[in-house]
Amino acid sequence: MHFPAIEDFYKRLLFLLPFATEFPSDDRRFSYDAPMQWQYIYPHCGGSDQSPISLNAHKVIPIGLPPLHFGLYDEPFDDLLILRNNGHTVEFSVPTTVYGERPYITGGLLGDFYEAMAVHFHWGSSQQKGSEHLLNGRRYDLEMHIVHRNTKYQSDEEARNQTDGLAVLAVLFKVVRSNYLHYQPGLNEILGSLLHLSDFNSSYTPAAFLTLGSLLGNLDRGNFYAYQGSLTTPPCSPVVLWHVFAEVLPISHLELPKFWQLRDRRGRPLINNFRPLQSIKRRQVFQRRSPEEYFWT
Repeated sequence: MHFPAIEDFYKRLLFLLPFATEFPSDDRRFSYDAPMQWQYIYPHCGGSDQSPISLNAHKVIPIGLPPLHFGLYDEPFDDLLILRNNGHTVEFSVPTTVYGERPYITGGLLGDFYEAMAVHFHWGSSQQKGSEHLLNGRRYDLEMHIVHRNTKYQSDEEARNQTDGLAVLAVLFKVVRSNYLHYQPGLNEILGSLLHLSDFNSSYTPAAFLTLGSLLGNLDRGNFYAYQGSLTTPPCSPVVLWHVFAEVLPISHLELPKFWQLRDRRGRPLINNFRPLQSIKRRQVFQRRSPEEYFWT
């Protein structure tokens, strides 16, 4: 006889066993070894409106979205950053600026103001590129996410229960054969700190006071894709308004391998920390281009 419910129970049990002693109370209880199994612990991961997706300039809706407005993005933080290897990525919480408020964004698909809360990265390995989103069928080497929370919600938990709770800016990077640092001063500080973050749960504080905008360098901020999606890590809450920039920034071939030297909580190389592509289904994907692009095309 066939008992689907019992089979499902054992699938969940087998998936949970490796974490039974490792993650007694950790909300980050997941592994990139088997992302298709996340849904057994986090139901949203098997639901609708999931991210990342493949973005294609020929399959989007080119409408006149308003530009993104970057409030306080170019104002210095009032504190130094604390970078951390959390076992899944390199991350840092966004401090307030010298004006006592965090940087924020509005515009694009956003009907409210969203303040920046955290930044983290996704990458591949020496054998595989590691961006989460694909642009025109191509996966790139590195992807940076700047996570923002709608200011009308008081906590991350509240925001994760609202379809307009979060907004994420995604920037993709491609390796170039170059021995010099490109004009991305904030990113260069982070890259220079990676050697101090090899071990799980290690942290490091760069000496420079930075701005959030310094992570973007000379990025064309007016050209982006936008769609409704989800967190790309558990709990995969479908509450994210994504804005993925169409311009891909350069990163030196000497810098990218520093990510591959990091270790996860099991002491293994922290590589290929990107989620597989998710189905777009009937979702609308928009693209905003800079006015000069419309003029020439």
